Amino acid sequence: MLFIPSVTCSSCCHTMDCMQQTQNCGIGYDLCQLKLVNLEAHDNHLYHETQGLSEKHLVVRRGKPFKFTLMFDNQWHPYTESLVLEVRLDNIAWKAPVHFSDEQLSTRDWTAKINPGNMHSESVTIHLCSPVLSPVGVYDLLLHIETAQYRRSYAVGVFVLLCNPWLIHDPVYMSDNDRIQEYIKSDYGVIFMGTNLNICQRPWSFGQYEPGVLEACLKLLQVSPQHFHDKFGDYTHRGDPVYLSRVVCAMVNCQDDLGILQGKWQGSCEDGVRPTEWSGSADILQRWVSSNFSPVRYGQCWVFASVLCTVMRVLGIPSRVVTVFNAAHDCNSNGKIEEYYSSTGEKLNMSRDSIWNFHVWVECWMRRPDLSEEFDGWQVVDPTPQEKSAGTYRCGPCSVAAVQHRVLGNAFDTPFICASVDADVERLIVRSGAVVSRKVNKEVVGQLIYTKSIGSDSPENLTHTYKSKKGKFQSSYSEGNMMMMNPSCPMPTNDGGRNMMMMMSRSCPMPTNEGGGNMMMMMMSRSCPMPTNEGDSDSSSSLEVSLKLDGEPIMGESIHVSVTVTNQTSNPRVLMEYLNAQIKEYNSHAQESFWKTQKEVHLNPHDVLKLQHTIPPSEYESAVAGDDIVNLSVVIEDVGTEERVLDSQEFNLTSPEINIEIEGGDSIQMRSEHTVQVSFTNKFTKALRGAVLTVEGSGLLKGKHEASLHLLKPGEKIEKQVSIMASSPGTKLLMVKFSHSNSPNAVSRTFHKVTVT
Repeated sequence: MLFIPSVTCSSCCHTMDCMQQTQNCGIGYDLCQLKLVNLEAHDNHLYHETQGLSEKHLVVRRGKPFKFTLMFDNQWHPYTESLVLEVRLDNIAWKAPVHFSDEQLSTRDWTAKINPGNMHSESVTIHLCSPVLSPVGVYDLLLHIETAQYRRSYAVGVFVLLCNPWLIHDPVYMSDNDRIQEYIKSDYGVIFMGTNLNICQRPWSFGQYEPGVLEACLKLLQVSPQHFHDKFGDYTHRGDPVYLSRVVCAMVNCQDDLGILQGKWQGSCEDGVRPTEWSGSADILQRWVSSNFSPVRYGQCWVFASVLCTVMRVLGIPSRVVTVFNAAHDCNSNGKIEEYYSSTGEKLNMSRDSIWNFHVWVECWMRRPDLSEEFDGWQVVDPTPQEKSAGTYRCGPCSVAAVQHRVLGNAFDTPFICASVDADVERLIVRSGAVVSRKVNKEVVGQLIYTKSIGSDSPENLTHTYKSKKGKFQSSYSEGNMMMMNPSCPMPTNDGGRNMMMMMSRSCPMPTNEGGGNMMMMMMSRSCPMPTNEGDSDSSSSLEVSLKLDGEPIMGESIHVSVTVTNQTSNPRVLMEYLNAQIKEYNSHAQESFWKTQKEVHLNPHDVLKLQHTIPPSEYESAVAGDDIVNLSVVIEDVGTEERVLDSQEFNLTSPEINIEIEGGDSIQMRSEHTVQVSFTNKFTKALRGAVLTVEGSGLLKGKHEASLHLLKPGEKIEKQVSIMASSPGTKLLMVKFSHSNSPNAVSRTFHKVTVT
């Protein structure tokens, strides 16, 4: 394993005494001797766009020259004493003779030059350039002073080499500087969560400028299985961003290796951190390194993706976090997600397929020489451990263009990603074991695909970059090209896990889940008999029904629902309306209904009837926890013909607002103390017992700061004042949480961005 020496900031930014590191190769007593080295870190970091990434190492980008100055103890004779640089990546070495030249350095090989104007008798400035496809890693730099008979060697220093998205010949090249600033240099992001009907924004600190993060990302490469099994082969392939993304993707989860994060979707998280508690990547990476590469507990999809995004940005590969709302997991590879409902609108747990309310992955920017140039650009890389790719829990890189055009044979994992964004949903009403009605929805899966906009917290809609005409996708299924699931797959048990459920092959362990988040799944055990068809029940109907939420559903306020029924016949009709609300708990099985209503309605020929319903807070407050999803469904039944039609919506409730005010605004000076006032007002209809307001913020506060009240009456306020101070620049996040003992799981949580300059 390559050792990364700990070098002080002064040795990078100013001068380094190399006499302690001198090796004599031959007698060579008349040779000049190297006294000091200035790695010119400040200038190099500005020139290479790497300022702030490390206080320990010189950090440069491949294919672009960097400079350093040598100072000699006595006079250097350039015509008799040659300078040869040796660059080492562990046991792999390259040599670069130093030439006098005003020409631009080549990026095909390691090359070094001295500009004639930068040479003096006792000092010289050398420019060294790496090949554009050099492996990413930590390099040792040696200097050999040679004559025809003698050689003296010096260890000059250590430098880190990263990808270069500013260089046109680098496979990660990105032409637009605004995009590079957003997808490489920015340490702040926004994750979109919730449901497509009520989208929540969650800020995230990628933290690439926090102490130790660069070193953690480099260490990740060193402890990967690829490096352990074939060190030379690993180094050789590290110049390829496709290879790097597959290695890093597998290392973010811990299913196969010494990975960073352990997932949890079920049960308690008392032995770790709930996924909803994380607000940045730096803390996770620092914990992983300090624990000697034990997995950090716990993560879910947005945590896995955000950590991956941090690592890729650090390595120099443009990356962004992407949310797919209503992401599908098609277990039987038929292009459809089956959902089953009772004749009174209750959702039944009878399908092995899954729809996650949201799923988060990463897009990384790179060329794909292994494919063709039409598949260059954004690539999906998904570190959440769902399925194995070439025997390892990882997914991608998968070209977004290949997904859009349904080129299912392209590497890597294109069929799986295609199914995630474009499967059909078939909703079936079941009575006495028989299907009595079915309706196909071609729009619900992948309904919205969002990422953060450049320079703004607002979403950029990427849906059009993934979606194509349905026909192509269906024919691809019929050709048997989709990933098949193992039919002997044991079903997960019904225990805990609030937001994601997936059906796995036998080789794929169910991600062990915890609360927080919002992804859901329906399943059935293999012993459960499938309903049979009763007559010709297709999507055609003489009745139409649509279900719509009126306004944003907010925790503590009434939920307003409208049901619109259309009679498409010339006959009057007597109908029964069944409306049903269920909670999606941890394992996303629909639980027993917490609210239901039914009534008879009369509909005139060709008439449209709008029915209004209200669910008061008293009906759901005891049932709905903070991160739960509500499944609301309506069945309209013709009393005479027994014809039935169905519509449903899934939505989350917006948490009550927590107010955060920072003295002097949200931009603060480093090492300057600022006061923060935090408050929560009880907008519920009842008093809340055991109210606790908690404030914390990595890089701003030490530990947790709490305020508590035995009883918080309706309309009353709980407040907490704290002082914050940052010791490093960049984007920090304050996290404030409100909880109460009436419903311990009903936690309100908010994040506040703080810019430190």
